[in-house]
Amino acid sequence: MTLYVVTGGAGFIGSHLTRALARRGDQVRVVDDLSSGQLENLAELQVGAPGSGSTVELHRADVLDEGLLRAALRGARGVFHEAAQVSVPASIRDPVLSYRINVMGTLGVLEAARAEGVRKVVFAASSAAYGDDPTLPKVETMAPSPLSPYASGKLAGEALLSVWGRAYGLETVALRYFNVYGPGQSDSSPYSGVIALFARAVLGRRAPTIFGDGEQSRDFVFVGDVVQANLLAMERTLERGIVLNVGTGKRVTINELYARLALLAGFPEPPAYAPARIGDVPHSLASIERARERLGFEPQVSLEAGLEQTLAWYRGRS
Repeated sequence: MTLYVVTGGAGFIGSHLTRALARRGDQVRVVDDLSSGQLENLAELQVGAPGSGSTVELHRADVLDEGLLRAALRGARGVFHEAAQVSVPASIRDPVLSYRINVMGTLGVLEAARAEGVRKVVFAASSAAYGDDPTLPKVETMAPSPLSPYASGKLAGEALLSVWGRAYGLETVALRYFNVYGPGQSDSSPYSGVIALFARAVLGRRAPTIFGDGEQSRDFVFVGDVVQANLLAMERTLERGIVLNVGTGKRVTINELYARLALLAGFPEPPAYAPARIGDVPHSLASIERARERLGFEPQVSLEAGLEQTLAWYRGRS
């Protein structure tokens, strides 16, 4: 039984990753302060307290707490660092808090990993690092151009991983997630993922709001495929500090996305529109050639199938 740590393991992506590790027989320590993560995301697992010997242990801790973080990482083979403040608008409203969590938190994870002899850290980076460069698809060798404190903080995390890899020999991988969606994504905040917000609206027979004209496009990747990319990144031998896109290589406009969801939900009403939000990029599309070559990564879930699974999950909650 191999021990892994998942920071943010009670959150959306982190909980899916925790379940995948537990299903294959690994031991998992979840580090989460539950400020945004929820215990219900781990409800199907037998979660124990630290030192309980449970397959999944919950270490209720902030990634800025050095002592608790080191204790959680002790004896682990690898860390999946998912803990973050993930809202672009929230980062613009309070950039200092965003940097504390996303930059200093990542630094704390790297230092704890180094101190405890952890072999590898896989980091949840972001496609927001590409900014509004109109070039498509986005390739890892492009110059970054972050537009928000959130994006720049994630980019700073990539730089830290590269330095800790070169200076200290820690194996590090940064996965630039594109627009991740799927069952379990929060729909309780106006800053939640657009698919979660659309799903909540159409199932509640309400027209959602689209910011901008709806012709902005995104590369939506199903959470199960993101989990697979993480597992591959942990197992493969890679250059320290390597950056890899995690998407599908396909994009869809927000208007088309809404039309598909509304059709699946049997909701005929058109959406409302509001002015575009500061920091939102117009178009995003991943090149996943590097991930295919270095990880053997290949998305398995089509947008149609992913939307159906996501709607089914939200229906089950209502």
